[in-house]
Amino acid sequence: MKKTLLIVSLALVSSLALAGPGISGADRERAAALVAQMTLDEKIDFIAGKTGGFSTYGIPRLGIPALWMADGPQGVRNIGSTYIQSTFYPCGMSAAASWNRDAMRQMGAGIGCAAKAHGVSIMLGPGVNIYRSALCGRNFEYFGEDPYLTGELALSYIEGMQAEGVMATIKHFALNNQEYARHKVSSEADERTMNEIYFPAFRKAVEVGGVGAVMTSYNPVNGQHAAENPWLVRDNLRAWGHKGIVMSDWNSTYRTLDFLTSGVDLEMPGGTVVKAGFIKQLLENGVITEDALDEKCINILSAFSAFGFLDGPVEPDPAAEDPSLSQRRAYEIALEGPVLLKNEDGILPLKGGRKNQIVVMGPNANEIVCGGGSGWVNPEDGKAVTLVDGLRRLGKNWDIEVLGSPQPEVLKKASAVIVSLGFNSETEKEDHDRSYKLDRSQLTLLERVTAYTDKVIVVVNSGGEFDLEPWKDKVKAIILDWYPGQEGGSAMAAILSGQVSPSGRLPFTFWGSLNANPVQKWYKPTPNAYAGTGRVSSRDQAQFATYGEGIFVGYRGVEHFGVQPLYPFGYGLTYSSFEYSDASVVPSGEGYDVSFTVRNTGKVAAKEVAQVYVSPVNPSVMRPDRELKGFDKQMIDAGATARCTIHLGPEAFSYYDVKSHSWKEDPGEYRILIGASSQNILLTVNLDWKRLCIEQQISVQ
Repeated sequence: MKKTLLIVSLALVSSLALAGPGISGADRERAAALVAQMTLDEKIDFIAGKTGGFSTYGIPRLGIPALWMADGPQGVRNIGSTYIQSTFYPCGMSAAASWNRDAMRQMGAGIGCAAKAHGVSIMLGPGVNIYRSALCGRNFEYFGEDPYLTGELALSYIEGMQAEGVMATIKHFALNNQEYARHKVSSEADERTMNEIYFPAFRKAVEVGGVGAVMTSYNPVNGQHAAENPWLVRDNLRAWGHKGIVMSDWNSTYRTLDFLTSGVDLEMPGGTVVKAGFIKQLLENGVITEDALDEKCINILSAFSAFGFLDGPVEPDPAAEDPSLSQRRAYEIALEGPVLLKNEDGILPLKGGRKNQIVVMGPNANEIVCGGGSGWVNPEDGKAVTLVDGLRRLGKNWDIEVLGSPQPEVLKKASAVIVSLGFNSETEKEDHDRSYKLDRSQLTLLERVTAYTDKVIVVVNSGGEFDLEPWKDKVKAIILDWYPGQEGGSAMAAILSGQVSPSGRLPFTFWGSLNANPVQKWYKPTPNAYAGTGRVSSRDQAQFATYGEGIFVGYRGVEHFGVQPLYPFGYGLTYSSFEYSDASVVPSGEGYDVSFTVRNTGKVAAKEVAQVYVSPVNPSVMRPDRELKGFDKQMIDAGATARCTIHLGPEAFSYYDVKSHSWKEDPGEYRILIGASSQNILLTVNLDWKRLCIEQQISVQ
């Protein structure tokens, strides 16, 4: 097993080298040479998108192509303003629930191949905004509440995509954690909170992944819009070493001068503030110099050069995508995400046989559901599989009956009743926050079904937490299926039938009620104190969303606020059981290797997600009780064991120091918590960071 782990580690190192081509000095010299030949009008045109579409501005006389961009994080949605058909992958939250780096890498590669097939050079994904509240309408696109998990998964996604020669765009920088009034609501957070919670995924994408492009967010950050915020872009993003493109989100620029001085290179889709008349007037009056335009053009062209976009025409290449491989990737990723929240009396997996009638019903049972906005993708004809389709394909040995409405006699006789419900592209979508509660008609359906049987399995499509209190004790099983893409029906059928054990884990804390989440106290925006007084413009009569929880978002707030969640971060059931033992910590490089053994004590093969949290005993500053710093997902056969080794480097023992504006290691005693969720800790090891004094395993539960 040690040899196998070494091979995996080397493969990861190798893949990191392929994460992005990197922008070299030669790329910047090539870009500068081209910019020296551009006219002023060409420079102005080049720093804005081509009006009316998802395209950059081309300059044919200099060999600079117009390049297509496309939404989005789940697949190629469009070419310009035309929606196309493409492989529809699971949503970001579903992929994040996989806790599987390789699955994310495969997803990025698959979308990259589809992009090349359609002639798209720049994909507008992944989205990595942190989950604060269930109400954010765009949670489904993102990767959950934890910066380490989000950063690791985003890195893998970017690696996969950019290895295919397609530029990834990580978004939305920064603090775009709600959709309500997103152009106006200012996210108000302190420096430490931003650096410890909301920046790390972006920083890892830049420093490790070599991401080609970064997209700013709609919202103001501490009062200044992200696309016009030099502290955000120049003092942070560029300081991390990002040499590529920084683009605005669509129609999120407001003032010409502020955009020109912010550090953002490209206004999308173009034409709002990048106007020749405005810019020439600023130049003539000496407010700016042409160097401001040159800088933006060089950044854009340097990235084009690094990705080979200046070496010849970029044309659609249908051979770049293998349809059967894309379909297989979509299926395998869809298998990894569903989270089994409840499985009372072992009702799952279902039993086949003609004597075991399985009823399936509900508004989502025969639909391909997804979130709305840029995450929506139109799957190719005949490729999408609904839950009903997937169950019917199980074969003749399965008695599947589909009901449009509850039929008491059928429900009473059924071995199990699957109710498929949740949100969809109309009720959970971009530019809107969503309800915490399910639609009343769905609650009525559950009331009617559970009146006749308790053998109910609820499959919920959602991008985040929802209200299950009215019915959770009336049903036997609950599965959170997110928005699983075109192969979701096949994957869910495989899980329900026991062909595959569920292996998804929650990438956020499921509190059990909206107000149990401490963040909710601050989530509702408050009005600008000067609104309506004439002291601010109408555009600035914004509201403020205060991040009052600070660094204690999600599971970090459990001990701090003294609130116990219904289902903790990292939680998820399988059809098997696992036992942890033999923990050890040994010095390795600049940190430690944490090793332990996981045994499958159940009767079926299943995947376990082992999680490592670092807990400071007497920190020098206020810190969360525990923070995720490593995880390992492995398939383990029944009765077999796997040895897991997770490296903890200096970053695992550091905090952001506001006085020095930098990360600092915090020497002292730490508990290394090893377990199956943030609250289910099975092994504890103590170590003294920076004193190399190791105390071996002290507790096994």
